[in-house]
Amino acid sequence: MEPIIVRREAQAYVGRRETITMTEFARVADHLPTMFDGLAERGVQSCGPPFLRYRLIDMSATLVVEAGIPVTGEVEVDEPTFADVLPAGNYVTVTHIGHPDELVGVTARLLDWAQEHDLTWDMSPTLEGEMWGCRLEILTTDPAQEPDMHKWQTILMFKLA
Repeated sequence: MEPIIVRREAQAYVGRRETITMTEFARVADHLPTMFDGLAERGVQSCGPPFLRYRLIDMSATLVVEAGIPVTGEVEVDEPTFADVLPAGNYVTVTHIGHPDELVGVTARLLDWAQEHDLTWDMSPTLEGEMWGCRLEILTTDPAQEPDMHKWQTILMFKLA
């Protein structure tokens, strides 16, 4: 599937942030059930699928990644959960259907596609790695409904400068 550019409005969310290595993604995603439960206890509905937001990426060392759930407005949460907003802007997006392990290759193709089209990411290189304005993996498949990971759908959505 060919990437496309879409315009997104700002989106409130609640999240949990972790500093992990490439092999520790479960530590981030495992926060989602507890966060959904916490929202339900407050009577707050999510308004979209959960996501992973990559804040800082150094593939050879650590990544700062958030598990996030979109909400309709301001929500009070208890630490270490926090409330934040995904920024409005233009995003390059592509949908992947397949095992999450395939996302590294899908991401590489997306980054190459953007370079071929002279697009500039909302990203700044730092000594710690790439600091992204907004780089998302949106998890549109509920594992409880579809246990076959080869059928999972994930939307990659990376903000342009």
